[in-house]
Amino acid sequence: MDETSDEPPTSAVLLDNCHFSQVIFNNVDKFYVPGGDITCYYTLTQNIVPRGKDWVGIFRVGWKTTREYYTFMWAPLPSDARSDTAVKQQIQFKAYYLPKDDEYYQFCYVDQDGVVRGASVPFQFRAETEDDILVVTTQGEVEEIELQNKNLQKENEELKASCASLKKQNIDLQKELNKMQELQNSLESLRSNTEKLELELNSLKKENKQLKELDDCREAELHQLKEQIQNVTSDKDRLETRLKTAMDHMDQLQSQVLNYEKEMENLSLMDRDKTEQLESLKEENRQLRAIGTQQKEENKELECCVEYLKGSKAELAFSVPPQQNQDLMKELEEQKRLFQILQAKKNEANEENQMRTWHNSLAFLLHLAQAEEVSSFSVASQAQAPIPSPAVGGLLFGNPYYGEITWHSVSIRKCPMCDEVFPEDSETSQYEAHVQSHLLECPLCNEAFEKSNKQVFDDHIFCHRLE
Repeated sequence: MDETSDEPPTSAVLLDNCHFSQVIFNNVDKFYVPGGDITCYYTLTQNIVPRGKDWVGIFRVGWKTTREYYTFMWAPLPSDARSDTAVKQQIQFKAYYLPKDDEYYQFCYVDQDGVVRGASVPFQFRAETEDDILVVTTQGEVEEIELQNKNLQKENEELKASCASLKKQNIDLQKELNKMQELQNSLESLRSNTEKLELELNSLKKENKQLKELDDCREAELHQLKEQIQNVTSDKDRLETRLKTAMDHMDQLQSQVLNYEKEMENLSLMDRDKTEQLESLKEENRQLRAIGTQQKEENKELECCVEYLKGSKAELAFSVPPQQNQDLMKELEEQKRLFQILQAKKNEANEENQMRTWHNSLAFLLHLAQAEEVSSFSVASQAQAPIPSPAVGGLLFGNPYYGEITWHSVSIRKCPMCDEVFPEDSETSQYEAHVQSHLLECPLCNEAFEKSNKQVFDDHIFCHRLE
């Protein structure tokens, strides 16, 4: 096999299609001695153009295709590149790659297309014998050989003529082949250009499709923007209408605010007057507490007098004469009756004081509720709260015995102590109980104090204990 790693170009071309006359092998021996290198001599005619992949192979006689080579060598390119003259070449085959049997072989020149361009006469690989050295022939054999030579020369001339005709046909076919190759190259170029154009056409179609989709999206966005503009325009008109209405309402509110400010000034003056009246009411309560304290002291003195009279009565019963005792008894009865009268007056005064204290506390709560209602009225209400007028006797809320005071005369919705708001449908008793939970009432004199003033309440109780 070949000493190189590359495989030669071969083909399945039959022998009838081969051109054996384009390469002529020279000096081919009938046999070669095994174990030695052999040199192959051949001539490249002007009918063949050598190429880089041409090769010379050793084939066993009877081969059918160029794939049946035994070994090969790459054919060297000639140094003279002119194609109008014949060029002699030679190749040396190494003994290691040569066949080892005594079958008949021949040299064949194969081009890079796998087509046979020339073949040698058969030869063998065997040792030299004496028969090969001396050959003796007779006269008849010589004549027969000469006749064969004449016939061979005649056949050779015919072959030369046919070879010339075949060379001419080969030249024409080579020209046609070149034209066909040019046409094939141009066809391949056209095919590649067509493929490029088809790719460009497909890309343009895709771009056109994308542009259409983008155009549809843009149209949809434009339509949506138009609808948004219409909506914004309608919203703008509606907001302008609302703004105009709000401005008119604002003008009305400003006029109402001016009226409210005037009313607030009047209410502040009224509140100042009521504060003064409240101070006078507190002074009156203090006077009432002082009167109650004085009455308690008088009651204590009366009790002391009664105890003293009881003791005097017991002493007189033993030391005074009966007549004088009767007089003393009458005087004691008189003093007892007087004491009962004073006790009744004291009880009446206590009840009156308790009623006044309770009514004053109630009036104080009403006043706080009215003040809170007036303050809330200046912000959220247009109705004016009823203003209580001074009653008989110079008291701020009138004489507690002059008429009946009801909780339904004032609408109370907010605690004056903790600002807790009650619903309008809440009961008055619930509101009263809530306000009362913020007050501390003295169990001795029924005076009410706020739980935030617990120290004042404790001082008040302590004063009662000192009495």
